[in-house]
Amino acid sequence: MTWIFGYGSLIWRPAFPYDTSRKAVIHGWRRRFWQASPDHRGVPDAPGRVVTLVEEAGVHCWGRAFLLPEADRDRIISDLDHREKNGYVQVAVDIEFDDAHTECGFTYVAGPTNPSFIGAAPIDEIVAQIATATGPSGSNVEYLLRLAKALDELEVYDEEVHGLRQALKHAVAE
Repeated sequence: MTWIFGYGSLIWRPAFPYDTSRKAVIHGWRRRFWQASPDHRGVPDAPGRVVTLVEEAGVHCWGRAFLLPEADRDRIISDLDHREKNGYVQVAVDIEFDDAHTECGFTYVAGPTNPSFIGAAPIDEIVAQIATATGPSGSNVEYLLRLAKALDELEVYDEEVHGLRQALKHAVAE
C-alpha cells in the first residue's frame, strides 16, 4: 500500500486515480507559502508563491491522504515527480487519519536548499506577489482561493492560508 499526503494543490486537484482519499494530518510540519512557482502559478520573470512544508517541532499540517492503486503506482509517482519538479523531493512521513489510525507514506517537500525556496516575507508582500502572478496552470490567486476552499471543506483552519485569503480580500477591496 502506498499513501501520499497532499497539503497544497493535491488536495483539490490530485489529477491521478486513487483507491480512496481521507482527511489526514502529519506532525512536525507547517504549511507555508515559501516556494516560488516560476513554472505553474507564475513565470520565471514573475514567479508566484505556492506552499511547501517547513519542519517545526510541536506543529501539524492537515491535508488529504490518497491511497494509490498498486497497478498504477509507479506511473502515478513518475507523473507526480514531474509535476513537483521545481525543487520538491519525496519525504517519508507518518500519516495520521482523523480516526487516529496511522500509515507510512510520503509527501513532497521543497526545502530551503532548493533554488526556488524564497522563505518568509511580510504578508503584504506575499499578497502582492500572489495577486499579480499567473502561469501555465492559472493564476496564483486561484491557487490560494482553491486551497483555502478545500481546507474549509475539510473543516481545517490554517493560519497562513486563511490569513492570506483574508488579506487578499482586503487588498482587492481597497
